[in-house]
Amino acid sequence: MIDLRSDTVTRPTPAMREAMFTAEVGDDVYGEDPTVNRLESDAAAMFGRETALFVPTGTMGNQIAIRLHTQHGQEVICEARAHVLDWEMAMAAAFSGCQLRPVAGERGVLTWEQISQAIGPKIYYRAQTGLVCLENTHNMAGGTVTPLVRMREICEGAHEAGLPVHLDGARIFNASVALGVGVAKLTEGCDTVMFCLSKGLGAPAGSMLVGSREAMERARAFRKALGGGMRQVGVRAAAGLVALHEMTARLVDDHANARLLAEAVAAEPNAEIDLDAVETNIVIFNLRDGDATAFCRELREKDVLASAIGPDAVRFVTHYDVDHEACVRAAAVVTETLQTF
Repeated sequence: MIDLRSDTVTRPTPAMREAMFTAEVGDDVYGEDPTVNRLESDAAAMFGRETALFVPTGTMGNQIAIRLHTQHGQEVICEARAHVLDWEMAMAAAFSGCQLRPVAGERGVLTWEQISQAIGPKIYYRAQTGLVCLENTHNMAGGTVTPLVRMREICEGAHEAGLPVHLDGARIFNASVALGVGVAKLTEGCDTVMFCLSKGLGAPAGSMLVGSREAMERARAFRKALGGGMRQVGVRAAAGLVALHEMTARLVDDHANARLLAEAVAAEPNAEIDLDAVETNIVIFNLRDGDATAFCRELREKDVLASAIGPDAVRFVTHYDVDHEACVRAAAVVTETLQTF
């Protein structure tokens, strides 16, 4: 099977398996796992932050950040198709007591002008805005990238308005590679950043939350409250270290493979795709007249796995477990299926 459903399906590399096998471990709840401590130190340094916290999932990292920055009864501004809105089980309400205020951005990319218009007015009977939450790259917009100038504009505007900024940077290294800008520079205005060691970086599990030392001390308590206090978790952190130091440079290959698939789709009249939106490793397109679930079922019968993300919308995600040759084969299958579907 050529699995293009998500970059979450990646399996650990041989280097990761070896690192996991030989990892030095301790009890991380006591702060005594040396491999976790090294991972947190390296992640903080890479992002130019004081410290970092290893968390089991990106969702947990995002929700800890929302709790850090807000008070019950406040609003969090996010993009209309944001992961924190659609895929995190209403936890902003359940855990932080906040509601999300969605704002539609072009191709998932917000502007400060749009955000500023959504900030709650300072009147006692209106919920006050507590946080701006960005997503870069934007998953459901097709892996689109928020440029550096836009990131800076939003962070500066938010801080002038007295608002913190959290970045859901699950795939921030994809954005960094696409823009040719280091992650520290790209995220420098954000108060906290979450990024995934899984997905494009290929670790079997785990994400990082980076920020100030004071914020991460509080975040550790919230992680425990969510059931995220882990013990001898250096076996996972070891794979995360390989992901952090060895897997970022190869993301350019995933982007090239996504472009290959997108161009194959664009050549067929039975599909609609915005090629300009294919900036990283995600391809989303619509069938002009067809059922996305049935289309994906037909692809599966030809050994290609894809995701139906709407009645007529299909998503491919490239990753290191699917090389260029496999993507060429998948493109041929997609072309054939579109021509007969």
